[in-house]
Amino acid sequence: MSTESLHQLDRRRIVHPYLPASVSERVVMTRGKASSLWDTDGREYLDATGGLWLAQVGHGRDELADVAASQMRELEYFTSFWEFSNPPAIELADRLARLAPDPISRVYFTSGGSEGIEAALKMARYHHYRRGNGDKTWILARERAYHGIAYGGGTASGFGLYHDGFGPMLPHVEHLTPPWPYRAELFDGQDCADYCVAELQRTIERIGADNIAAMIGEPIMGVAGMVAPPDDYWPRVREVLRRNDILLILDEVVTAYGRIGTWFAAEHFDVDPDIIVTAKGITSGYFPLGAVLIAEDVAQTLGADHGFPMGYTYNGHPTGCAVALANLDIIEREKLLARASEIGGHLLDKLHVELADSPLVGEVRGVGMMLGIELTADRDTREPLPNPQAVADAVRRDHGVIVRDSAQGLVLSPALTLTRDEADRIAAAIRAVLATTDSDGTIRS
Repeated sequence: MSTESLHQLDRRRIVHPYLPASVSERVVMTRGKASSLWDTDGREYLDATGGLWLAQVGHGRDELADVAASQMRELEYFTSFWEFSNPPAIELADRLARLAPDPISRVYFTSGGSEGIEAALKMARYHHYRRGNGDKTWILARERAYHGIAYGGGTASGFGLYHDGFGPMLPHVEHLTPPWPYRAELFDGQDCADYCVAELQRTIERIGADNIAAMIGEPIMGVAGMVAPPDDYWPRVREVLRRNDILLILDEVVTAYGRIGTWFAAEHFDVDPDIIVTAKGITSGYFPLGAVLIAEDVAQTLGADHGFPMGYTYNGHPTGCAVALANLDIIEREKLLARASEIGGHLLDKLHVELADSPLVGEVRGVGMMLGIELTADRDTREPLPNPQAVADAVRRDHGVIVRDSAQGLVLSPALTLTRDEADRIAAAIRAVLATTDSDGTIRS
């Protein structure tokens, strides 16, 4: 089928997330290898997004395809409800529990991040209910957070876009100020972490600790623009929650499995969550799979009586779990955690150099292979640059580099296998487009 025929059929049949019907452009990818992609016209692109922040080991890994095919021939699928299980699921659960920080010891499988968030929120409420504290139903989240777009996770996400027009959202969800150091105006002249921790304490006092089940947060806020909190933020938050018998859910759908140079961001921030939600990098996108990692005391409560009354059709999918095991093997064998820190650091340094003179860049930040560029119309006022999507589109169309726009800038999450030359190409492409961009977001031809 020709490129144009595919484009026409796509426009006629597929509803794409976030794509207005007025946009006719399509880019149809047919092949991937490492950090490169090719479309139906044979044009090569450098993938600086890792798909949707998940291609840890890069595209086109034959060994992962071979593992999937082999497992499908042996046992493609059977349910993991009730007493049923399969060897890949058992082996993967044990491996994840051994990799995870204390006190994590149990695993609940899902098909992806949004499913994992829904499960985690229910686990937190059910844990307290089982312990005789059925009033502990409130969930604390943050503005500018992203926790998927299912009902519970969409409510916890701190963007109006995911709430407006969808009717009543999940009750008993409170959004706090995000720990966003660049946005000093959020903190009334106070230190970022001091303000956020004090606000958390006030919120607990107002709602009542006996009414709050959990706080959920991304260790590094992805959709907000790869926003890392101050180093002392998470340990201090954890201590406040522990004193008030409030569970901590870390949404590590993006950060887990090497993205920031450690297996889990909990290690990076020296914090011990009760529940960790993971997905994306667990298979590098080669199979839809997620895993909710659970502390032993919470798991014991969930397993009491008739067990945890919630499951997904593809829970513990044997093919997905086999692929995940092979994917983790690659990450370990090729030392991709260390590479994420090394090449991610190089890319961060290169962006600082290339963009230092741009009046449109307010801040360049990053941890490992999670990097963000805050785009501003005015550096002094920190007014956001209008329409950062136009910048991302121009980087792709004019330079063949795929980046993603975020709420107030650009975000990068390349494969952990990225090379230094590819990192340099990314930085140069962004610099070239910003050099032709005006403060109103217009890009000069």
